[in-house]
Amino acid sequence: MVRIGIIIAATCIGLSACNRGTNDANVQEAIGNETAGQPVETRKPGTDYKPAFSGQTRAPGVKTSAAYQVQVLAESLTKPWDIATMPDGRFLVTEKEGTMRIVTASGQVSEKIGGIPEVVAAGQGGLLGLALDPDFGTSRMVYWTFTEKRGQGNLAAVAKGKLSADERRIENAQVIYRAEPAYDGNNHYGSRLVFDKSGNLYVTFGERFEKERRANSQNPGTAVGTIVRINKDGQPAAGNPFASQAKALPEVYSIGHRSPQGIDIHPETGDLWMTEMGPKGGDELNLIQPGKNYGWPVITYGLEYSGEKVGAGITQREGMEQPTYYWDPVLSPSGMTFYQGSAIPEWKNNLFICGLNSYHIARLVLENRKVVGEERLAADQQQRFRDIAEGKDGALYAVTDAGRLYRIGKSAGSGQ
Repeated sequence: MVRIGIIIAATCIGLSACNRGTNDANVQEAIGNETAGQPVETRKPGTDYKPAFSGQTRAPGVKTSAAYQVQVLAESLTKPWDIATMPDGRFLVTEKEGTMRIVTASGQVSEKIGGIPEVVAAGQGGLLGLALDPDFGTSRMVYWTFTEKRGQGNLAAVAKGKLSADERRIENAQVIYRAEPAYDGNNHYGSRLVFDKSGNLYVTFGERFEKERRANSQNPGTAVGTIVRINKDGQPAAGNPFASQAKALPEVYSIGHRSPQGIDIHPETGDLWMTEMGPKGGDELNLIQPGKNYGWPVITYGLEYSGEKVGAGITQREGMEQPTYYWDPVLSPSGMTFYQGSAIPEWKNNLFICGLNSYHIARLVLENRKVVGEERLAADQQQRFRDIAEGKDGALYAVTDAGRLYRIGKSAGSGQ
């Protein structure tokens, strides 16, 4: 069943069921306050922290002027976590419990794909991030992250394997990297992946949540709380910033991260961008540069879930990077993608970020590496949006924790 809601200038009309679900008050607020020029967030911040520079939070609101549709293409996925666009326009999707499926652009869902190593599907763990080899059209190689049992604990591991010709199995699956050390816990794995133009693979790893483990995100001698850059065999990529430092892992690219669930590369500038969840408030968008320290848990714009300050309660320290943008209250950012298509020209090079507890997709307009506009898409759908990708038709395709696949773009057959 396909459900269609036609959106004109970001106003929901037609068949889309607005204000459906468990977060109706937030939806009413999100829709009712989309006034161009005014920030889309009107709730009070949870802290009295002040931004380090103008525009670091609550950018002016913008509205898409082109007409577009929000369509539910499928509803039978089971806890989908990542979506990757295949060369023929179909999508490969990971499901958190340990399966992959192929979904067509019309919403037909395949049977489970076999041959995937066993995952520890507890808490935030499971079968998580996904990336297709840049040469997938000929190699059919797939890369993914998953939670692997390791000793008395578990960790986030990176694996690769070949999608069989009949698309029923992953062949010769092998683990190529493990984010040591392992812990007995089930939170903050990070686990998004993206290839750069040189064929190197960036992977995000969370700091594993517990207070006593947070300090490891300041230590380049561990992989937790970092972004690593590896080659297709899992070895450190050439030229990594910590390669010459004693006691540092040569694969580490940046440190000081909490729970990074979004990563992508700007299609024109080649800049690496990443989102990470703060604690209570302080979700961040970061421009990632090699060897830099992004501050967690020393600096943050958020609080402990108890409402207490994190550490010394500071937001700035010399030698630690400021987020380009932050949210308070939270966006709960997950997967993200830069829009490269031409179907909706005003979206060109805009960043689209999935929101979990915020129940919407954030569209950010960037200029000169700063956020200059923000819009909320699909807020009426009341879904925890987990990941998003651009399709071959120039539309955006997003998966939700409830098992839906959405298409967001111009109507099919419009010539775009």
